[in-house]
Amino acid sequence: LDVVEHFVTVLPGAFRAVRDRPTMLKRYLQGVGTDPIYQKRAKPGDPFDTVQIRFPSQRPGRMNVPRKPADVVRLAQLGCLDFHPWPVRAGDTDHPDELRLDFDPTPGFGFAEVKEAVAGAKELLDEVGLVGWPKTSGSRGIHVYIRIEPLWDFFKTRRAVLAFARELERRMDGLVTTAWWKEERRGIFIDYNQNARDKTVSAAYGVRPTGYVSTPFRWDELADIEISDFPMDRFRERWEAVGDLTEGMDEAAGR
Repeated sequence: LDVVEHFVTVLPGAFRAVRDRPTMLKRYLQGVGTDPIYQKRAKPGDPFDTVQIRFPSQRPGRMNVPRKPADVVRLAQLGCLDFHPWPVRAGDTDHPDELRLDFDPTPGFGFAEVKEAVAGAKELLDEVGLVGWPKTSGSRGIHVYIRIEPLWDFFKTRRAVLAFARELERRMDGLVTTAWWKEERRGIFIDYNQNARDKTVSAAYGVRPTGYVSTPFRWDELADIEISDFPMDRFRERWEAVGDLTEGMDEAAGR
């Protein structure tokens, strides 16, 4: 009930994150102490619209698509604490309409270094004329979403994020890494592969197993925020203070 009430509180933002998007259901059927079930394909009886989709293997399947605000509550009722939508709309499942930057610390690095890397990303986004929408991951890192026009396929959008990440790595040598093999990573890893087909990240306003909310924030808050600032049981205070910080995302698509 606490989880459902949280999503009712943040409904405009939580719905914006999944509206008309094929969504993978990460279902904690026995609580956060046990591994979740990852349900990619829609099942008979699921209370959502569906869309035909191609997985990386080129095998077809149907995925659930939240279409209305009540679907946010339905996701929670199915055991979803956070939501995992694809970066596409159901009307065009081959051309993403957003890029996703996922900043994760490697051993020996912490959230302070994550914030430093994200500040560098903000400068680079400004240079190339794109609008970034940052949020805490609710776990250890930060995500930055960038709305784009749906003109390019997954291969090209993934390569675009990789190019962005490598330029940031060049500028912030020793802090940012794009090394693919874990044993070669040192610093803040930008997981560009989250932009590949069938990859997802936790959406805005979802609750992580930590009990913290994946929280959008203003850029001028970056220096002072911490993951632990946003527990679910006190999140209503945050919402009442700042409202939905993802409002306007859909109107900010760039090239």
